[in-house]
Amino acid sequence: MALLLGVLFMVFILLHITGDPVSLMVSRHASPAEIEALREELGFNRPLMVQFADFLTDAVQGDFGRSFRYRQPAMGLVLERIPATIELASAALLMAILMGVTIGILGGSNPNTILDSLARGLGLLGQTIPTFWLGLILIIIFSLHLGWFPTYGRNTFVLFGMHLPDKSIILPAFALSLFTTGQLARFTRSAVLEVMNEEYVTTARSKGLGKMRIYSRYILKNSAIPLISIIGVQFSYLLSGSIYIETIFSWPGLGNLLAEAVSTRDFFLVQATAFFTSLVVIGLHLVTDLIYMLVDPRIRYR
Repeated sequence: MALLLGVLFMVFILLHITGDPVSLMVSRHASPAEIEALREELGFNRPLMVQFADFLTDAVQGDFGRSFRYRQPAMGLVLERIPATIELASAALLMAILMGVTIGILGGSNPNTILDSLARGLGLLGQTIPTFWLGLILIIIFSLHLGWFPTYGRNTFVLFGMHLPDKSIILPAFALSLFTTGQLARFTRSAVLEVMNEEYVTTARSKGLGKMRIYSRYILKNSAIPLISIIGVQFSYLLSGSIYIETIFSWPGLGNLLAEAVSTRDFFLVQATAFFTSLVVIGLHLVTDLIYMLVDPRIRYR
């Protein structure tokens, strides 16, 4: 709770030092009296701490104010956009796990080989290539030149009554997943190399156990705990850090909504987005800690 309050306070202060949003809401020909009347109506003429206290009081009751731009409840707009962001982040995480963990296992199992070099190279590329630059390159190559994927937007198809994403999700998900893929490849390789040198793995080999059994029972299981931590952190990053990708691909998610709110200084909408995102991130970290106990029974929380 203290962390959530701290995030909200920082967002609140940073928003207010950017300028007066009333200047964006009134006509160029508005008189000073009209501007001051609107400022008083919205409560922007009160001390900052009083405004923050009022914001927290209303937030506890589920009221995050109305968006200046959309003229709708701010939290309603956030909840309307979050399914698209979850869909994109989940697809990106799935791609990252499939590529990063697989390459990391192959690299860690075959040190000082081409596979190992590939794992290290992917880890380096994934953490150095800017996602927004990669998104633009993907659009130029696969959308404009080859015409394989749409350049923007989110499209779905209906299967058994469910709306599922089509190929429009592939490019933004891949661009968003690259950083996480690099991290997973690097950490998986390191974890596998570390576990392979443990005494219990050597003992299992000396007993004549098969390679697949050693990997499934000893190496992968004991390498899972650091990976779970990284996956939990990265999923929260994918949910809250997709603002550039959603903007480039015009993906109608929370990141795109936040970019619009920041550019127009839509205070209430930014605050609602920050509150919801912080709550999700804190919840994901809690779930990650609970999953530890399922993977390793030795871990207990009192």
